[in-house]
Amino acid sequence: MIRLAFPMLLIALCCGGAPARADTLVDNIQGITIDADGDIETFTGLVIDDDGQIKDVLDRRDKRPREIDFQVDGEGRFVIPGIIDSHLHVMGIGLAALTLDLSDTASLEEAQAKIAEYAAANPERRWIVGRGWNQEKWGLGRFPTAAELDAVVADRPVWLERVDGHAGWANSAAMRLGNVDEATPDPSGGRIVRAAGTRQPSGVFIDAASELIASHLPALRPEDRDLAFQKAQEILLRNGITAVADMGTTIEDWQSYRRAGDAGWLKIRIMAYAAGTGAMELIGGPGPTPWLYDDKLRLNGVKLYLDGALGSRGAWLKQSYADDPGNTGLPLLTGSQLRNLMSRAALDKFQVAVHAIGDAANAEVLGAIEELAPTYPGDRRWRIEHGQVVDPADISRFARHGVIASMQPVHQTSDRQMAEQRLGPARLEGAYAWRSIAEAGAPLVFGSDAPVESPDPFAGLAAAFTRRDAQGQPFGGWRPAEAVSRERALAAFTSSGAHAGFAEGRFGRLVEGERADFVIIDRDPLLSTPEDLRGTKVIETWVGGQRFVQRDMPSGND
Repeated sequence: MIRLAFPMLLIALCCGGAPARADTLVDNIQGITIDADGDIETFTGLVIDDDGQIKDVLDRRDKRPREIDFQVDGEGRFVIPGIIDSHLHVMGIGLAALTLDLSDTASLEEAQAKIAEYAAANPERRWIVGRGWNQEKWGLGRFPTAAELDAVVADRPVWLERVDGHAGWANSAAMRLGNVDEATPDPSGGRIVRAAGTRQPSGVFIDAASELIASHLPALRPEDRDLAFQKAQEILLRNGITAVADMGTTIEDWQSYRRAGDAGWLKIRIMAYAAGTGAMELIGGPGPTPWLYDDKLRLNGVKLYLDGALGSRGAWLKQSYADDPGNTGLPLLTGSQLRNLMSRAALDKFQVAVHAIGDAANAEVLGAIEELAPTYPGDRRWRIEHGQVVDPADISRFARHGVIASMQPVHQTSDRQMAEQRLGPARLEGAYAWRSIAEAGAPLVFGSDAPVESPDPFAGLAAAFTRRDAQGQPFGGWRPAEAVSRERALAAFTSSGAHAGFAEGRFGRLVEGERADFVIIDRDPLLSTPEDLRGTKVIETWVGGQRFVQRDMPSGND
Protein backbone atom coordinates (compact mmCIF):
# COMPACT_ATOMS: atom_id res chain seq x y z
CA MET A 1 0.00 0.00 0.00
CA ILE A 2 1.37 3.40 -0.94
CA ARG A 3 -0.11 6.61 0.43
CA LEU A 4 2.10 9.59 -0.30
CA ALA A 5 1.37 13.30 -0.52
CA PHE A 6 4.08 15.88 -1.01
CA PRO A 7 4.30 19.56 -2.00
CA MET A 8 6.73 19.92 -4.91
CA LEU A 9 7.84 22.25 -7.68
CA LEU A 10 6.38 21.85 -11.16
CA ILE A 11 8.88 20.82 -13.82
CA ALA A 12 8.05 20.94 -17.52
CA LEU A 13 6.74 17.64 -18.86
CA CYS A 14 8.54 16.05 -21.77
CA CYS A 15 6.18 14.12 -24.02
CA GLY A 16 8.76 12.11 -25.99
CA GLY A 17 8.10 9.38 -28.51
CA ALA A 18 7.29 10.02 -32.15
CA PRO A 19 4.00 8.61 -33.44
CA ALA A 20 4.11 5.51 -35.60
CA ARG A 21 3.60 6.79 -39.17
CA ALA A 22 3.67 3.76 -41.44
CA ASP A 23 4.62 0.09 -41.66
CA THR A 24 7.88 -0.66 -39.90
CA LEU A 25 10.09 -3.74 -40.11
CA VAL A 26 12.16 -4.55 -37.04
CA ASP A 27 14.60 -7.12 -38.38
CA ASN A 28 17.76 -9.03 -37.50
CA ILE A 29 16.62 -9.80 -33.97
CA GLN A 30 16.54 -12.81 -31.69
CA GLY A 31 12.91 -12.66 -30.65
CA ILE A 32 11.43 -14.56 -27.73
CA THR A 33 7.77 -14.77 -26.79
CA ILE A 34 5.29 -17.02 -24.99
CA ASP A 35 2.79 -19.08 -26.96
CA ALA A 36 -0.78 -19.91 -25.99
CA ASP A 37 0.40 -22.95 -24.03
CA GLY A 38 3.04 -21.02 -22.08
CA ASP A 39 5.93 -22.36 -24.14
CA ILE A 40 8.72 -20.38 -25.76
CA GLU A 41 8.51 -19.33 -29.41
CA THR A 42 11.27 -17.57 -31.33
CA PHE A 43 11.32 -15.26 -34.35
CA THR A 44 13.70 -12.96 -36.21
CA GLY A 45 11.54 -10.07 -37.40
CA LEU A 46 8.40 -8.06 -36.70
CA VAL A 47 6.26 -6.07 -39.11
CA ILE A 48 4.35 -3.29 -37.37
CA ASP A 49 1.47 -1.46 -39.07
CA ASP A 50 0.71 2.23 -38.82
CA ASP A 51 -1.72 1.60 -35.94
CA GLY A 52 1.06 0.15 -33.80
CA GLN A 53 -0.15 -3.43 -34.10
CA ILE A 54 1.89 -6.44 -35.15
CA LYS A 55 1.12 -7.19 -38.79
CA ASP A 56 3.41 -10.19 -39.15
CA VAL A 57 5.91 -12.23 -37.15
CA LEU A 58 8.80 -13.46 -39.27
CA ASP A 59 11.04 -16.49 -39.01
CA ARG A 60 14.54 -16.64 -40.45
CA ARG A 61 13.25 -18.38 -43.58
CA ASP A 62 10.40 -15.95 -44.24
CA LYS A 63 10.70 -13.43 -47.05
CA ARG A 64 10.82 -9.84 -45.88
CA PRO A 65 8.08 -7.56 -47.23
CA ARG A 66 9.13 -5.15 -49.96
CA GLU A 67 6.69 -2.33 -49.24
CA ILE A 68 8.11 -1.14 -45.94
CA ASP A 69 8.41 2.52 -45.07
CA PHE A 70 10.86 2.15 -42.19
CA GLN A 71 13.31 -0.56 -41.26
CA VAL A 72 15.10 -0.99 -37.93
CA ASP A 73 18.19 -3.19 -37.73
CA GLY A 74 18.15 -4.98 -34.38
CA GLU A 75 21.83 -5.92 -34.80
CA GLY A 76 21.14 -9.45 -33.64
CA ARG A 77 19.98 -8.39 -30.19
CA PHE A 78 17.34 -10.07 -28.07
CA VAL A 79 13.71 -8.97 -28.15
CA ILE A 80 11.12 -9.94 -25.53
CA PRO A 81 7.53 -8.82 -24.99
CA GLY A 82 7.14 -5.62 -23.03
CA ILE A 83 7.25 -6.40 -19.33
CA ILE A 84 3.90 -6.32 -17.52
CA ASP A 85 4.27 -5.54 -13.82
CA SER A 86 1.14 -6.97 -12.25
CA HIS A 87 1.36 -5.09 -8.97
CA LEU A 88 2.83 -1.65 -8.38
CA HIS A 89 1.82 1.89 -7.46
CA VAL A 90 2.36 4.26 -10.38
CA MET A 91 1.97 7.56 -8.58
CA GLY A 92 3.98 6.29 -5.62
CA ILE A 93 6.93 5.57 -7.93
CA GLY A 94 6.95 9.11 -9.25
CA LEU A 95 6.47 10.76 -5.88
CA ALA A 96 9.15 8.60 -4.26
CA ALA A 97 11.62 9.56 -6.99
CA LEU A 98 11.01 13.25 -6.39
CA THR A 99 11.18 13.34 -2.57
CA LEU A 100 13.15 11.99 0.39
CA ASP A 101 14.04 8.33 -0.14
CA LEU A 102 15.46 6.35 2.78
CA SER A 103 15.44 2.95 1.08
CA ASP A 104 19.23 2.95 0.67
CA THR A 105 19.98 3.65 4.34
CA ALA A 106 21.61 0.82 6.29
CA SER A 107 21.30 2.23 9.83
CA LEU A 108 19.26 4.62 11.93
CA GLU A 109 22.23 6.98 12.09
CA GLU A 110 22.56 7.01 8.31
CA ALA A 111 18.85 7.74 7.98
CA GLN A 112 19.06 10.59 10.50
CA ALA A 113 21.93 12.14 8.59
CA LYS A 114 20.03 11.92 5.31
CA ILE A 115 16.88 13.42 6.86
CA ALA A 116 18.86 16.32 8.34
CA GLU A 117 20.60 16.96 5.02
CA TYR A 118 17.30 16.91 3.13
CA ALA A 119 15.63 19.28 5.61
CA ALA A 120 18.54 21.73 5.38
CA ALA A 121 18.39 21.65 1.57
CA ASN A 122 14.64 22.30 1.53
CA PRO A 123 13.97 25.05 4.09
CA GLU A 124 10.82 26.19 2.24
CA ARG A 125 8.95 22.92 2.74
CA ARG A 126 6.34 23.07 5.48
CA TRP A 127 6.55 19.30 5.98
CA ILE A 128 9.42 16.88 5.50
CA VAL A 129 7.85 13.87 3.84
CA GLY A 130 9.43 10.70 2.51
CA ARG A 131 9.49 6.94 2.61
CA GLY A 132 11.62 3.82 2.54
CA TRP A 133 12.85 3.25 6.11
CA ASN A 134 13.19 -0.32 7.33
CA GLN A 135 14.10 -1.05 10.93
CA GLU A 136 14.88 -4.67 10.01
CA LYS A 137 17.47 -3.61 7.46
CA TRP A 138 18.93 -1.24 10.05
CA GLY A 139 19.30 -4.09 12.55
CA LEU A 140 17.51 -1.91 15.08
CA GLY A 141 15.45 -4.65 16.70
CA ARG A 142 12.62 -2.18 17.34
CA PHE A 143 10.73 0.66 15.68
CA PRO A 144 12.38 4.10 15.53
CA THR A 145 10.98 6.86 17.74
CA ALA A 146 9.73 10.42 17.47
CA ALA A 147 12.59 11.53 19.72
CA GLU A 148 15.07 10.18 17.18
CA LEU A 149 13.41 12.30 14.51
CA ASP A 150 13.23 15.33 16.80
CA ALA A 151 17.00 15.10 17.24
CA VAL A 152 17.49 16.03 13.58
CA VAL A 153 14.30 17.97 12.66
CA ALA A 154 12.23 19.60 15.39
CA ASP A 155 11.12 22.88 13.78
CA ARG A 156 8.49 21.38 11.44
CA PRO A 157 6.51 18.17 11.07
CA VAL A 158 8.13 15.06 9.62
CA TRP A 159 6.26 12.06 8.23
CA LEU A 160 8.12 9.10 6.75
CA GLU A 161 6.42 5.96 5.46
CA ARG A 162 7.95 2.58 6.07
CA VAL A 163 9.25 0.77 2.97
CA ASP A 164 6.08 -1.35 2.72
CA GLY A 165 3.72 1.62 3.13
CA HIS A 166 2.03 -0.05 6.11
CA ALA A 167 3.52 2.12 8.85
CA GLY A 168 4.65 5.70 9.28
CA TRP A 169 7.20 7.46 11.48
CA ALA A 170 6.35 10.90 12.84
CA ASN A 171 8.23 13.47 14.87
CA SER A 172 6.68 15.33 17.80
CA ALA A 173 5.62 18.30 15.66
CA ALA A 174 3.64 15.98 13.37
CA MET A 175 1.98 14.27 16.33
CA ARG A 176 0.97 17.63 17.76
CA LEU A 177 -0.66 18.58 14.45
CA GLY A 178 -2.47 15.26 14.48
CA ASN A 179 -3.63 15.84 18.08
CA VAL A 180 -2.17 12.48 19.03
CA ASP A 181 -1.32 11.85 22.68
CA GLU A 182 -1.61 9.15 25.32
CA ALA A 183 -5.43 9.47 25.33
CA THR A 184 -5.74 8.76 21.60
CA PRO A 185 -7.24 5.28 21.08
CA ASP A 186 -6.04 2.83 18.46
CA PRO A 187 -8.34 3.11 15.43
CA SER A 188 -10.03 0.05 13.98
CA GLY A 189 -7.52 -1.75 11.75
CA GLY A 190 -4.57 0.20 13.10
CA ARG A 191 -2.19 0.47 15.99
CA ILE A 192 -0.30 3.32 17.63
CA VAL A 193 3.06 2.04 18.83
CA ARG A 194 3.60 3.25 22.39
CA ALA A 195 6.59 3.67 24.65
CA ALA A 196 7.19 0.56 26.76
CA GLY A 197 5.01 0.42 29.84
CA THR A 198 3.07 3.59 28.96
CA ARG A 199 0.36 4.85 26.61
CA GLN A 200 2.60 7.58 25.23
CA PRO A 201 2.81 7.32 21.41
CA SER A 202 6.40 6.52 20.48
CA GLY A 203 6.19 7.92 16.93
CA VAL A 204 5.24 4.94 14.73
CA PHE A 205 1.72 4.39 13.43
CA ILE A 206 0.68 1.10 11.79
CA ASP A 207 -1.88 0.65 9.01
CA ALA A 208 -5.12 2.58 9.70
CA ALA A 209 -3.45 4.55 12.50
CA SER A 210 -1.26 6.24 9.87
CA GLU A 211 -4.23 8.39 8.85
CA LEU A 212 -4.03 10.18 12.20
CA ILE A 213 -0.95 11.93 10.78
CA ALA A 214 -1.20 11.46 6.99
CA SER A 215 -4.59 13.19 6.84
CA HIS A 216 -2.87 16.46 7.79
CA LEU A 217 -0.34 16.41 4.93
CA PRO A 218 -0.58 19.20 2.35
CA ALA A 219 -2.70 18.09 -0.58
CA LEU A 220 -1.06 17.48 -3.93
CA ARG A 221 -1.95 19.86 -6.73
CA PRO A 222 -2.91 18.47 -10.17
CA GLU A 223 0.37 19.70 -11.61
CA ASP A 224 2.26 17.86 -8.85
CA ARG A 225 0.51 14.62 -9.79
CA ASP A 226 1.21 15.16 -13.48
CA LEU A 227 4.89 15.69 -12.72
CA ALA A 228 5.02 12.54 -10.59
CA PHE A 229 3.25 10.55 -13.27
CA GLN A 230 5.66 11.71 -15.95
CA LYS A 231 8.58 10.71 -13.73
CA ALA A 232 7.02 7.29 -13.07
CA GLN A 233 6.59 6.66 -16.78
CA GLU A 234 10.23 7.48 -17.43
CA ILE A 235 11.38 5.07 -14.72
CA LEU A 236 9.13 2.26 -15.91
CA LEU A 237 10.04 2.58 -19.58
CA ARG A 238 13.76 2.66 -18.76
CA ASN A 239 13.23 -0.68 -17.03
CA GLY A 240 11.45 -2.22 -20.02
CA ILE A 241 8.01 -2.08 -18.37
CA THR A 242 5.30 -1.27 -20.89
CA ALA A 243 2.15 -2.16 -18.93
CA VAL A 244 1.22 -2.20 -15.25
CA ALA A 245 -1.54 -3.08 -12.84
CA ASP A 246 -1.86 0.09 -10.75
CA MET A 247 -3.01 -1.09 -7.35
CA GLY A 248 -4.90 1.61 -5.50
CA THR A 249 -5.82 4.21 -8.13
CA THR A 250 -7.50 7.28 -6.66
CA ILE A 251 -9.84 9.57 -8.58
CA GLU A 252 -7.03 12.16 -8.58
CA ASP A 253 -4.60 9.60 -10.04
CA TRP A 254 -7.14 8.64 -12.69
CA GLN A 255 -7.63 12.27 -13.70
CA SER A 256 -3.87 12.64 -14.13
CA TYR A 257 -3.81 9.58 -16.40
CA ARG A 258 -6.72 11.00 -18.37
CA ARG A 259 -4.97 14.36 -18.75
CA ALA A 260 -1.92 12.53 -20.08
CA GLY A 261 -4.07 10.57 -22.53
CA ASP A 262 -5.92 13.65 -23.72
CA ALA A 263 -2.67 15.56 -24.22
CA GLY A 264 -0.90 12.68 -25.96
CA TRP A 265 1.79 11.87 -23.41
CA LEU A 266 0.32 8.69 -21.92
CA LYS A 267 3.04 6.17 -22.81
CA ILE A 268 2.59 3.07 -20.64
CA ARG A 269 -0.50 0.88 -20.42
CA ILE A 270 -2.35 1.08 -17.11
CA MET A 271 -4.77 -1.54 -15.84
CA ALA A 272 -6.19 0.37 -12.89
CA TYR A 273 -7.64 -1.01 -9.66
CA ALA A 274 -9.45 1.64 -7.70
CA ALA A 275 -8.49 2.50 -4.13
CA GLY A 276 -11.66 1.15 -2.56
CA THR A 277 -15.25 0.96 -3.70
CA GLY A 278 -15.78 4.72 -3.35
CA ALA A 279 -13.07 5.49 -5.91
CA MET A 280 -14.34 2.58 -8.00
CA GLU A 281 -17.76 4.20 -8.29
CA LEU A 282 -16.34 7.66 -8.99
CA ILE A 283 -14.10 6.39 -11.78
CA GLY A 284 -16.10 3.57 -13.33
CA GLY A 285 -19.67 4.39 -12.41
CA PRO A 286 -21.83 1.43 -13.49
CA GLY A 287 -18.92 -0.86 -14.35
CA PRO A 288 -15.35 -1.19 -15.63
CA THR A 289 -14.44 1.48 -18.15
CA PRO A 290 -13.78 0.69 -21.80
CA TRP A 291 -10.19 0.58 -22.99
CA LEU A 292 -9.08 4.14 -23.72
CA TYR A 293 -6.31 5.73 -25.78
CA ASP A 294 -5.56 2.71 -27.98
CA ASP A 295 -5.56 0.22 -25.09
CA LYS A 296 -3.50 2.48 -22.82
CA LEU A 297 -5.94 2.86 -19.91
CA ARG A 298 -8.79 0.94 -18.32
CA LEU A 299 -10.34 0.69 -14.87
CA ASN A 300 -10.55 -3.06 -14.34
CA GLY A 301 -11.76 -3.22 -10.78
CA VAL A 302 -11.06 -2.47 -7.15
CA LYS A 303 -8.22 -3.03 -4.71
CA LEU A 304 -9.22 -3.99 -1.16
CA TYR A 305 -6.99 -4.41 1.91
CA LEU A 306 -7.56 -7.21 4.38
CA ASP A 307 -4.34 -6.99 6.41
CA GLY A 308 -1.00 -5.23 6.73
CA ALA A 309 2.59 -6.37 6.19
CA LEU A 310 4.99 -8.76 7.90
CA GLY A 311 7.61 -6.09 8.52
CA SER A 312 5.28 -4.00 10.68
CA ARG A 313 3.64 -7.14 12.14
CA GLY A 314 0.36 -6.12 10.58
CA ALA A 315 -0.04 -9.23 8.42
CA TRP A 316 -2.92 -11.30 9.83
CA LEU A 317 -1.70 -14.72 10.97
CA LYS A 318 -3.50 -17.83 12.20
CA GLN A 319 -1.04 -18.05 15.09
CA SER A 320 0.95 -15.44 17.00
CA TYR A 321 4.12 -13.96 15.60
CA ALA A 322 7.09 -16.03 16.68
CA ASP A 323 8.88 -12.84 17.74
CA ASP A 324 5.83 -11.17 19.32
CA PRO A 325 3.73 -13.67 21.30
CA GLY A 326 0.06 -12.74 21.56
CA ASN A 327 0.12 -10.62 18.39
CA THR A 328 -1.59 -12.17 15.34
CA GLY A 329 -1.55 -9.00 13.25
CA LEU A 330 -4.22 -6.55 12.16
CA PRO A 331 -7.25 -7.64 10.14
CA LEU A 332 -8.43 -4.43 8.48
CA LEU A 333 -11.94 -5.73 7.74
CA THR A 334 -14.31 -8.17 9.35
CA GLY A 335 -15.42 -11.16 7.32
CA SER A 336 -18.79 -9.53 6.71
CA GLN A 337 -17.23 -6.25 5.64
CA LEU A 338 -14.93 -8.03 3.20
CA ARG A 339 -17.77 -9.97 1.63
CA ASN A 340 -19.97 -6.88 1.40
CA LEU A 341 -17.26 -4.93 -0.43
CA MET A 342 -16.45 -7.82 -2.74
CA SER A 343 -20.17 -8.25 -3.50
CA ARG A 344 -20.57 -4.55 -4.22
CA ALA A 345 -17.79 -4.72 -6.80
CA ALA A 346 -18.77 -8.06 -8.31
CA LEU A 347 -22.39 -6.95 -8.69
CA ASP A 348 -21.29 -4.49 -11.39
CA LYS A 349 -18.65 -6.83 -12.84
CA PHE A 350 -15.65 -5.03 -11.41
CA GLN A 351 -12.66 -7.33 -10.93
CA VAL A 352 -11.77 -7.80 -7.25
CA ALA A 353 -8.15 -7.75 -6.07
CA VAL A 354 -7.57 -8.24 -2.33
CA HIS A 355 -4.32 -7.55 -0.49
CA ALA A 356 -3.64 -10.54 1.76
CA ILE A 357 -0.23 -11.33 3.22
CA GLY A 358 -0.74 -13.48 6.34
CA ASP A 359 -2.10 -17.03 6.30
CA ALA A 360 -5.26 -16.00 8.13
CA ALA A 361 -5.89 -13.23 5.62
CA ASN A 362 -5.35 -15.53 2.63
CA ALA A 363 -7.68 -18.14 4.11
CA GLU A 364 -10.36 -15.50 4.70
CA VAL A 365 -10.20 -14.21 1.12
CA LEU A 366 -10.27 -17.73 -0.32
CA GLY A 367 -13.29 -18.50 1.84
CA ALA A 368 -15.05 -15.34 0.68
CA ILE A 369 -14.43 -16.21 -2.97
CA GLU A 370 -15.77 -19.72 -2.44
CA GLU A 371 -18.94 -18.27 -0.92
CA LEU A 372 -19.44 -15.54 -3.53
CA ALA A 373 -18.49 -17.40 -6.71
CA PRO A 374 -21.86 -19.20 -7.10
CA THR A 375 -23.67 -15.87 -6.79
CA TYR A 376 -21.39 -14.16 -9.30
CA PRO A 377 -20.59 -16.80 -11.92
CA GLY A 378 -18.63 -16.27 -15.10
CA ASP A 379 -15.12 -15.12 -15.83
CA ARG A 380 -14.42 -13.10 -12.68
CA ARG A 381 -10.65 -13.63 -12.35
CA TRP A 382 -10.61 -13.01 -8.59
CA ARG A 383 -7.15 -11.84 -7.50
CA ILE A 384 -5.15 -12.16 -4.29
CA GLU A 385 -2.35 -9.64 -4.09
CA HIS A 386 0.90 -10.82 -2.44
CA GLY A 387 -0.22 -14.15 -0.94
CA GLN A 388 3.08 -14.20 0.90
CA VAL A 389 2.22 -16.59 3.72
CA VAL A 390 -0.32 -19.31 2.94
CA ASP A 391 -1.22 -22.28 5.08
CA PRO A 392 -0.16 -25.31 2.99
CA ALA A 393 -3.66 -26.71 3.50
CA ASP A 394 -5.06 -23.67 1.68
CA ILE A 395 -2.81 -23.72 -1.39
CA SER A 396 -5.09 -25.98 -3.41
CA ARG A 397 -7.99 -23.58 -2.82
CA PHE A 398 -6.43 -21.02 -5.18
CA ALA A 399 -7.21 -23.25 -8.16
CA ARG A 400 -10.86 -23.98 -7.31
CA HIS A 401 -12.16 -20.77 -8.81
CA GLY A 402 -9.07 -19.81 -10.83
CA VAL A 403 -7.91 -17.33 -8.20
CA ILE A 404 -5.01 -15.33 -9.60
CA ALA A 405 -1.98 -15.32 -7.31
CA SER A 406 -0.36 -11.92 -7.90
CA MET A 407 3.06 -12.24 -6.25
CA GLN A 408 6.37 -10.39 -6.16
CA PRO A 409 9.60 -12.45 -6.35
CA VAL A 410 11.78 -9.68 -4.96
CA HIS A 411 9.78 -9.68 -1.73
CA GLN A 412 11.10 -13.15 -0.96
CA THR A 413 14.74 -12.09 -1.31
CA SER A 414 14.18 -8.91 0.72
CA ASP A 415 12.02 -10.50 3.41
CA ARG A 416 13.70 -13.88 3.86
CA GLN A 417 15.44 -13.28 7.18
CA MET A 418 12.63 -11.15 8.55
CA ALA A 419 10.07 -13.82 7.60
CA GLU A 420 12.08 -16.43 9.48
CA GLN A 421 11.98 -14.24 12.59
CA ARG A 422 8.29 -13.41 12.27
CA LEU A 423 7.12 -16.96 11.58
CA GLY A 424 9.72 -19.35 12.95
CA PRO A 425 11.04 -22.27 10.87
CA ALA A 426 8.01 -24.53 11.42
CA ARG A 427 5.65 -22.16 9.59
CA LEU A 428 7.68 -21.37 6.45
CA GLU A 429 6.35 -24.16 4.25
CA GLY A 430 3.69 -21.98 2.63
CA ALA A 431 5.78 -18.80 2.53
CA TYR A 432 6.33 -17.25 -0.94
CA ALA A 433 5.17 -20.58 -2.39
CA TRP A 434 5.18 -19.67 -6.07
CA ARG A 435 5.69 -23.12 -7.52
CA SER A 436 3.25 -24.87 -5.19
CA ILE A 437 0.50 -22.39 -6.04
CA ALA A 438 1.19 -22.63 -9.77
CA GLU A 439 1.43 -26.42 -9.71
CA ALA A 440 -1.91 -26.55 -7.89
CA GLY A 441 -3.39 -25.02 -11.05
CA ALA A 442 -3.77 -21.37 -10.07
CA PRO A 443 -2.77 -18.58 -12.49
CA LEU A 444 0.51 -17.00 -11.32
CA VAL A 445 1.56 -13.46 -12.19
CA PHE A 446 4.54 -11.43 -11.03
CA GLY A 447 5.21 -7.80 -10.21
CA SER A 448 7.47 -5.65 -8.07
CA ASP A 449 5.22 -3.67 -5.68
CA ALA A 450 7.32 -0.62 -6.61
CA PRO A 451 8.17 1.71 -4.95
CA VAL A 452 8.27 -0.79 -2.07
CA GLU A 453 10.88 -2.62 -4.18
CA SER A 454 12.81 -1.62 -7.28
CA PRO A 455 10.72 -1.97 -10.45
CA ASP A 456 13.65 -3.76 -12.17
CA PRO A 457 11.98 -6.83 -13.73
CA PHE A 458 15.24 -8.65 -14.36
CA ALA A 459 15.94 -8.79 -10.63
CA GLY A 460 12.47 -10.30 -10.27
CA LEU A 461 13.10 -12.84 -13.02
CA ALA A 462 16.41 -13.89 -11.45
CA ALA A 463 14.84 -14.25 -8.01
CA ALA A 464 11.94 -16.28 -9.41
CA PHE A 465 14.04 -19.16 -10.72
CA THR A 466 16.87 -19.05 -8.13
CA ARG A 467 15.30 -17.93 -4.82
CA ARG A 468 18.59 -16.06 -4.30
CA ASP A 469 19.31 -12.35 -3.83
CA ALA A 470 21.72 -10.10 -5.71
CA GLN A 471 24.61 -11.40 -3.61
CA GLY A 472 23.74 -15.01 -4.50
CA GLN A 473 22.45 -15.72 -1.00
CA PRO A 474 21.53 -18.10 0.37
CA PHE A 475 23.61 -20.70 -1.44
CA GLY A 476 21.29 -23.02 -3.34
CA GLY A 477 18.32 -20.71 -2.81
CA TRP A 478 15.87 -20.16 0.04
CA ARG A 479 13.38 -23.01 0.06
CA PRO A 480 14.46 -23.75 -3.53
CA ALA A 481 11.61 -26.17 -4.22
CA GLU A 482 9.40 -23.10 -4.64
CA ALA A 483 11.47 -21.69 -7.53
CA VAL A 484 9.77 -21.61 -10.94
CA SER A 485 11.27 -22.17 -14.38
CA ARG A 486 12.58 -19.29 -16.44
CA GLU A 487 9.80 -19.84 -18.95
CA ARG A 488 7.09 -19.65 -16.29
CA ALA A 489 8.72 -16.56 -14.78
CA LEU A 490 8.84 -14.81 -18.16
CA ALA A 491 5.19 -15.70 -18.77
CA ALA A 492 4.28 -14.37 -15.32
CA PHE A 493 5.86 -11.04 -16.28
CA THR A 494 4.26 -10.90 -19.75
CA SER A 495 1.40 -12.95 -21.21
CA SER A 496 -0.02 -14.10 -17.87
CA GLY A 497 0.02 -10.52 -16.63
CA ALA A 498 -2.10 -9.48 -19.59
CA HIS A 499 -4.60 -12.27 -18.91
CA ALA A 500 -4.82 -11.31 -15.23
CA GLY A 501 -5.88 -7.82 -16.31
CA PHE A 502 -8.39 -8.86 -19.01
CA ALA A 503 -5.94 -7.68 -21.68
CA GLU A 504 -5.22 -10.95 -23.49
CA GLY A 505 -5.40 -10.49 -27.26
CA ARG A 506 -4.52 -6.81 -26.88
CA PHE A 507 -0.95 -6.99 -25.62
CA GLY A 508 1.42 -9.26 -23.69
CA ARG A 509 2.52 -11.61 -26.49
CA LEU A 510 4.34 -10.72 -29.67
CA VAL A 511 1.85 -12.25 -32.08
CA GLU A 512 -0.09 -11.01 -35.08
CA GLY A 513 -2.90 -8.64 -34.15
CA GLU A 514 -1.60 -7.58 -30.72
CA ARG A 515 0.00 -4.26 -29.86
CA ALA A 516 3.68 -3.98 -30.71
CA ASP A 517 4.97 -3.66 -27.14
CA PHE A 518 8.49 -5.04 -26.87
CA VAL A 519 11.90 -4.52 -25.34
CA ILE A 520 15.30 -4.88 -26.96
CA ILE A 521 17.85 -6.09 -24.42
CA ASP A 522 21.55 -6.94 -24.48
CA ARG A 523 21.46 -10.60 -23.41
CA ASP A 524 19.47 -13.81 -23.59
CA PRO A 525 17.12 -14.00 -20.57
CA LEU A 526 16.74 -17.77 -20.98
CA LEU A 527 20.45 -18.61 -20.97
CA SER A 528 22.16 -15.86 -18.96
CA THR A 529 23.43 -16.71 -15.50
CA PRO A 530 21.34 -15.19 -12.70
CA GLU A 531 24.14 -12.68 -12.06
CA ASP A 532 24.25 -11.67 -15.73
CA LEU A 533 20.49 -11.49 -15.96
CA ARG A 534 20.39 -9.00 -13.09
CA GLY A 535 22.74 -6.80 -15.14
CA THR A 536 20.49 -6.77 -18.22
CA LYS A 537 20.50 -3.44 -20.05
CA VAL A 538 17.34 -2.23 -21.75
CA ILE A 539 18.43 -0.79 -25.09
CA GLU A 540 15.04 0.12 -26.54
CA THR A 541 11.46 0.11 -25.23
CA TRP A 542 8.57 0.18 -27.72
CA VAL A 543 4.90 0.64 -26.87
CA GLY A 544 2.33 0.36 -29.64
CA GLY A 545 5.01 0.62 -32.31
CA GLN A 546 6.47 3.77 -30.78
CA ARG A 547 10.03 3.83 -29.50
CA PHE A 548 10.24 5.64 -26.19
CA VAL A 549 13.65 4.52 -24.93
CA GLN A 550 16.77 4.27 -27.06
CA ARG A 551 20.22 3.87 -25.55
CA ASP A 552 23.50 3.96 -27.41
CA MET A 553 25.20 0.57 -27.09
CA PRO A 554 28.18 -1.05 -28.80
CA SER A 555 27.09 -2.94 -31.90
CA GLY A 556 26.99 -6.73 -31.94
CA ASN A 557 26.18 -9.20 -29.20
CA ASP A 558 27.95 -8.31 -25.98
